[in-house]
Amino acid sequence: MSYTALYRKFRPGEFDQVKGQDHIVTTLRNQIRTDRIGHAYLFCGTRGTGKTTVAKILAKAVNCEHPVDGDPCNECESCQKISRQTSMNVVEIDAASNNGVGNIRDIIDEVQYSPAEGRYRVYIIDEVHMLSTGAFNALLKTLEEPPAYVIFILATTEPHKIPVTIHSRCQRYDFRRISIDTIAARLRELVDKEEVKAEEKALRYIAKMADGSMRDALSLLDQCIAFYLGQELTYERTLEVLGAVDTAVYSQMFRNVAGKDVLGCIQLIDEMMMQGRDINQFLSEFIWYLRGLMLVDASDGGSELLDVSAEQRRQMQEEGQLTDVDTIIRYIRILSELSNQIRYASQKRVLVEVAFIKLCKPQMDTEQNLTTLKDRISALEKQLEHGLAVQPASVPQPADTGGRTQEAKPAKKHLPKALPEDVEEVIRCWNEIVLQYGQPGGNMLMQAKKVISDQGSLVLQFTEKISEEYFTMNNAQELHALKEVIQNRVGREIELETRTVDPVVDDEYADISRLIHFDGIEIE
Repeated sequence: MSYTALYRKFRPGEFDQVKGQDHIVTTLRNQIRTDRIGHAYLFCGTRGTGKTTVAKILAKAVNCEHPVDGDPCNECESCQKISRQTSMNVVEIDAASNNGVGNIRDIIDEVQYSPAEGRYRVYIIDEVHMLSTGAFNALLKTLEEPPAYVIFILATTEPHKIPVTIHSRCQRYDFRRISIDTIAARLRELVDKEEVKAEEKALRYIAKMADGSMRDALSLLDQCIAFYLGQELTYERTLEVLGAVDTAVYSQMFRNVAGKDVLGCIQLIDEMMMQGRDINQFLSEFIWYLRGLMLVDASDGGSELLDVSAEQRRQMQEEGQLTDVDTIIRYIRILSELSNQIRYASQKRVLVEVAFIKLCKPQMDTEQNLTTLKDRISALEKQLEHGLAVQPASVPQPADTGGRTQEAKPAKKHLPKALPEDVEEVIRCWNEIVLQYGQPGGNMLMQAKKVISDQGSLVLQFTEKISEEYFTMNNAQELHALKEVIQNRVGREIELETRTVDPVVDDEYADISRLIHFDGIEIE
């Protein structure tokens, strides 16, 4: 016999087995027990919450020969036929592929005939919001006054797309997302029946990944069991199968962002990509992690809303002290915008890296709100605390000018006494040198400021630390490659250095490329 997926094998056959929808189950059982059955029901809710399952149980219960307290017996001939999907009394229709007026007219013709056996003919229309306008109009009259032996059960994930005229003719039941505790308990029950060893932490993570859908949870569990068939399902193995990331990675990433560690963020992204982790899932999970930090930081009782262990809750409370709520909200805004852009992007990794650099560098955030400006001021204060030299502004001294006002002259920039000939020749050929050097470092070189050090060497001055690190990391391989291009171009070897400065603070040295002219053209 072929293998049956877990979500099909353990599909509930009676109301008691339906988890997380007690408010609906109780109402339907009372209606069946007191024979107050409606003629039209509208089941609304997200995927995997039990809409179709409850519809089938209701169809069996109303036709059961020996119902037990509103539940079907699952033993009589009627229940057996409905379970095997061979009953003529229960008709399932997929409105996604049968959404025309002709399909609804076929139903209208069929309802004129009473069932050959059983009490009710039940029509289950799944994804009913996919019906066309004409099909809805054709269904209206029959839905309002069907024969006494007909029951309509309409199921949908998007109730807002259903006309009000249909709504008003049905009893509406909203299926809630199933809690993590309920899903985890059901998974534990099923793995015990299947005699599969599984860690509680692994089952809770699967329940969390299911996002309130029992069917999704069973599908993920099936996938994990199949990958490690005959072995214990651990938390680490679950992460590996699902391409997910451990919570410790989100904690480390947040600490990197809060500490303005651009290189740490880029390296962490590189590690995840090399391990084959899903970048979309990582972003979604990291946003939820930031949401948890926001709740912890915003209110004293916010941590109680998080489904995390006591140890992780303490860790998140410590991390919440690293920054304020406004900054966390800025992080969430930037990453949420990235989640919308990345769906259709071909270079997803580049967009992710740019977004995390933007998180670490508030000055790169184009949306200049109060939070961004506050972060920029905070970053500047930290740089000053670490001893970054600031050139004080020159203040004009009062003098006797005979009543005339004297304008303050700007401070002169540090100019070299004379440019070395080899450096001057490099600057004249700079565009050709950059073109020969190529990308991706070429764009950084074009934006670099060229200055002369006190020792007479050429200094490339960057405003972003990541640009300087590109040329200095891995034993300065890129810097050596640039020197070779320059040597081949001008026939001489020159001393080349790099440095990073703050564009707001450091403007002491003049860009020597602006001082060199030839043929009436200024080279930059």
